[in-house]
Amino acid sequence: MTDHPPVVLPPETFQRRLLDWFDVHGRHNLPWQQNRTPYRVWVSEIMLQQTQVTTVIPYFERFMERFPDVEALAAANQDEVLHLWTGLGYYARGRNLHKAARVVMEEHDGAFPVHSLEAMASLPGIGRSTAGAIIAQSTGRRAVILDGNVKRVLTRLHAVEGWPGRPAVERRLWSLAERYTPAERVIDFTQAMMDLGATLCRRGRPECGRCPFETECLAHERGEERRFPESKPKKALPTRQTLMLLLLDDSGRVLLEQRPSSGLWGGLWSLPQFEDSEALQAWLDQHAPGAELDDEWSTFTHTFSHFRLEITPQPARVTCLDAVGESRRWFDPTDPANIGLAAPVKGLLESLRPFTLSAPAGHASESAKEPSR
Repeated sequence: MTDHPPVVLPPETFQRRLLDWFDVHGRHNLPWQQNRTPYRVWVSEIMLQQTQVTTVIPYFERFMERFPDVEALAAANQDEVLHLWTGLGYYARGRNLHKAARVVMEEHDGAFPVHSLEAMASLPGIGRSTAGAIIAQSTGRRAVILDGNVKRVLTRLHAVEGWPGRPAVERRLWSLAERYTPAERVIDFTQAMMDLGATLCRRGRPECGRCPFETECLAHERGEERRFPESKPKKALPTRQTLMLLLLDDSGRVLLEQRPSSGLWGGLWSLPQFEDSEALQAWLDQHAPGAELDDEWSTFTHTFSHFRLEITPQPARVTCLDAVGESRRWFDPTDPANIGLAAPVKGLLESLRPFTLSAPAGHASESAKEPSR
């Protein structure tokens, strides 16, 4: 496999045809395309990782209303940031966004280092492609991107064999992206590449008849559009079990614990979790003696990209509790605080009424999705 593969079309022809398509069919009125700044573009790019545009728009608008600039974001506490991220998933993105804002304020005097791809890529949560997208979209300077949509377009156009996550395949795709990226109209070109992948060259239902590269696409010529790009080799998802303690006091408030800053639901507030009923009872004996257990709720499954978590809620009531401490707090479901909540916990809390426990319904999922934007 060569590091410099041949292109299907001369770069100038590819660029002209793509931009002609974009001028008519591209997306020109997304919120982050208005009043473009490195900050607004950065927030949108982080939110768009693994998440569709239609899902991101209301989150982006709420986020901008509360944190209109990097200074406001850096000054906020993590709970407030994660509260606005609740439901968007992949919470490490929210934590890294907050960390990066503070780095920009402390190390770059509040200005994003868009003059340097390396400096942008060194910020928490920003990789090579995201750094390129921020630079291109906010400054118009030439920068190459290779997000999931671009990978899919180039993989199909050239019938690139192998999973794009493999280093050799990724190097080939970066080489193609580099050769096709123009020096002019870079904002439109990068957006056009993302739009083509998101709206026509979709994974499951590509609309080849509307594609400006239908006659050159090697995957289409072979009738193998759905074979490209090749999927990551699958491994069976392991399953874990946990008991979540729904401990209510006489006022109907629920006890929450803040998760460690790294790892599963890092920094979010969750219900106390235990491996088994013995561990849960031992915790109650120590911290909430006299607590009365109710019947367990039905087990439900929350799916992550790398494992399934079977959650069994265990309701209990207590009259008094030892000192709550910094990592615990009482939460009133009827007057919720602005804190970041793990998705299944948010659903459980919403099902509560004062002094009443009602079994939850439904299936929660936080699976990795095709990064269609």
